Amino acid sequence: MGDTLEFNNIHTEVKGSWNDGRLRFGKQSVVYKSHKTGKVDSIPAPELSAAQWRRVCLGHGIKLATSSGDVYRYDGFRDTDFEKISAFFKANYKVELAEKDMCVKGWNWGTAKFTGSLLSFDVSDSPVFEIPLSSVSQCATGKNEVTVEFHQNDDAEVSLMEVRFYVPPNTGDDGSDPVEAFAQNVLSKADVIQATGDGVCVFKELQCLTPRGRYDIRIYPSFLHLHGKTFDYKIPYNTVLRLFLLPHKDQRQMFFVISLDPPIKQGQTRYHFLILLFSKDEELSLALNMSEDEVQKRYEGKLSKNMSGPLYEIVSRVMKALVNRKITVPGNFKGHSGSQCITCAYKASSGLLYPLERGFIYVHKPPVHLRFEEISCVNFARGTTTTRSFDFEIETKQNNQYTFSNIEREEYGKLFDFVNAKKLNIKNRGFKEGMKGADGYSDSDEDQHDAYLERMKEEGKIREEGDGSDGSEGDSDESFNPGEEDDDVAEEYDSNASESDSEADVADSEDEGKKKKPEKKPKKVVKEKKERKPRKERELLMLCCDRHLSGLFDSAVHSAQCLSRVSQEWDRKAEEAKKQYEKAMKQYRESGGGAAASVTKEKKKKGGKVEAKKKSGGEKETKKESVNESFKSKEFISSEESSSESEHDRGSKLKASEEEEAASTPASSEESGSD
Repeated sequence: MGDTLEFNNIHTEVKGSWNDGRLRFGKQSVVYKSHKTGKVDSIPAPELSAAQWRRVCLGHGIKLATSSGDVYRYDGFRDTDFEKISAFFKANYKVELAEKDMCVKGWNWGTAKFTGSLLSFDVSDSPVFEIPLSSVSQCATGKNEVTVEFHQNDDAEVSLMEVRFYVPPNTGDDGSDPVEAFAQNVLSKADVIQATGDGVCVFKELQCLTPRGRYDIRIYPSFLHLHGKTFDYKIPYNTVLRLFLLPHKDQRQMFFVISLDPPIKQGQTRYHFLILLFSKDEELSLALNMSEDEVQKRYEGKLSKNMSGPLYEIVSRVMKALVNRKITVPGNFKGHSGSQCITCAYKASSGLLYPLERGFIYVHKPPVHLRFEEISCVNFARGTTTTRSFDFEIETKQNNQYTFSNIEREEYGKLFDFVNAKKLNIKNRGFKEGMKGADGYSDSDEDQHDAYLERMKEEGKIREEGDGSDGSEGDSDESFNPGEEDDDVAEEYDSNASESDSEADVADSEDEGKKKKPEKKPKKVVKEKKERKPRKERELLMLCCDRHLSGLFDSAVHSAQCLSRVSQEWDRKAEEAKKQYEKAMKQYRESGGGAAASVTKEKKKKGGKVEAKKKSGGEKETKKESVNESFKSKEFISSEESSSESEHDRGSKLKASEEEEAASTPASSEESGSD
C-alpha cells in the first residue's frame, strides 16, 4: 500500500451548498482542497479520534471526528473504496473505520445529541439528520420550543431557513429548564457574533475602497468589526480566505486586500473582497488591550503589547496573527517601468493587475483573483482600438473569460515571459514567439503586427503539411488560384495576348462541352476545403477588393469622359443658336423694326402729356384731339398696309409721318406759351 490515498470529486457541505474538491489521506495528515475557493483544510493524524463509513445521497461518505470536538464530513466515495480506506486507517491512523447506517423510518421524534460542533437527531441510536452548529446564525426560545436559524448561502439553489424543536416540559435532574439548556448548547458552538467587552485594538478612520468609505476597525479575538457612518459589518476570521499586501504603482500607497467567503452583504450587493488603502508615510503607535504575558501566550510572539511603525505594516501584522493566514505579496515580476503591476482596464474601469507567484489579482473595481490551478489558458490579443496596446485574456476551467484590455505594448515582453515561466497554456504561443520585445508593436505602419493574420497563415501552413498527401486537396488548390487569374485573361497590351478574339471563341466553344458536365464540382470542392476557409477567404477578399476598386476607377473615368462629350455638344448647339439669333436680329433691324419701336415709345410719352393738358381749355383739347387722331390714323394705315407694300414704301411713309409730327409739336408749344 502506498503512502497516500487521493480521491477526486469529493464533496463537502458548506452552509447548504456542495463544494467539490480533492481529498488526500497521508501518513501525517488528512488534507482537503476546495476547487472553488482553493481553501485547504488539514487534519493532523494524531488528532483523529473516530471515523464512520455511511451511505449518503452522493454515494458513500466519511465522517471524521477529532479530539478537539471538530467534525468533518466528506461525500462522493464509491462502494469499492471502503476496503482500501479502512486498511489505510488501521495501518497509519490506528483508527477503525466503522460502518453506520442512517435511520430512514421517517419519524419526527427522537433524541438530540450534541457532539462537539454537531447536533445529531437520532432515532433508535441511528442518526436521522445532523446539523453543523457553525451554520447556525441565531437561536430563539419559546414555550417548550427552540427555533434554530441558519446562515444563507448565495450559491445554494434551495436554502433551509430554520428548524423548530419541541422540548418536553419535564425538568432535568438539577432542576434546570430543558429549553434553556438546549439553547445554550446550540449557542455555545453556533456562529453567532456577539461583541462583548473591549476589542484587542481599534484602528480609526481607515480608508476603505470596497466597500467605499471610511471605517473604524475594531479587532476582536474571533471576528473583525467595521463601523462606518452608514453600515456596520462583522466578519468572522474563519471566513477570511487570503490576505494580500500590494504596492501601488506610484510607490507611495499600499493596498491591503482581504478575501472573504462567504462575502459580506449590503442590500443585494456582495463584497468578496475588503480593500484598504494606506499611505506609506502614515505612522502609528499602537498598544493592545492585553497584558504582555497574555499577548505572549495567545499569539506566541507574533505580536507585542506596544508596536509602532507604518500604519499598513501594523494592520497587516495584527491581521496575520489573528486570522492565522499568510500574507501574499507580489513575486519577482517587474514591469516595463520597474513596478510590480500592470496598468490595464477590466470591463469599464481602469485598475492594476498584479502577477503573483500562484495567480493574478486585479484591483480595485471590481476585484478579481485568479489562481493558476483554475486557469485553463491565456491569450494575447491585439487591441480593438489601437495597435499601441494589447489585451490579455484569461479563460478558466469553468469556461469563464476575463479580458484585461488597454495594456501598454511595452509590457508585452515581460508579461509573456512571466506566463511562459509559470507554464500556463498560451493559446497563440506559436504566433507570438517572434514578438517578445517591444519591436513586435513598432510604430511604423508597415511593420504593424496583425495577430489574426499571423494565426491564419500558421494554421494554413499546418493544414497544408498535414494534408499534403491528399490528391483531392491538390486538385482543389489548382481550381482556385487568385495569383494566376491575371494570366488567364490577357489584355491587348500584354505580351501574351497573341490569340485573336475569333481564335479564343473557337477554343472556348471546343471546351464548352467538357466544362458543362462537371458543374457540380465546385460544391464538392467547397465541402473539402472547409478547413482552409479562413486563408482562402482572406485572399479572395483582397482580390475582390482590388477588382472592385479598379472597377470604380474605370467607371469614374468613363463618367468623366461622357460628361465632357455632352458638355462639348451643348456648347456647340449654344454657339449655333447664338449665331441664328444674331442673324435674325440683324434682319429685324434692317427692316426697320427697331426705329418703329422707338417712335412708338415717344408717342406714348407725348400722348400722356397731351392727356394731362386737356383740363386747360376747350381750344387746346380740340387741337390735341386732331393731332392724336391724325397721328393714330397714319400709324394704323401704315401698319395695315405694311403687308402689301414693299419695304421701301414702308420706310418712306414712316419718314413722312415723323416730319409731320415734328412740325406739329412746335406749334402746340408756341400756342401754350402765348396763352
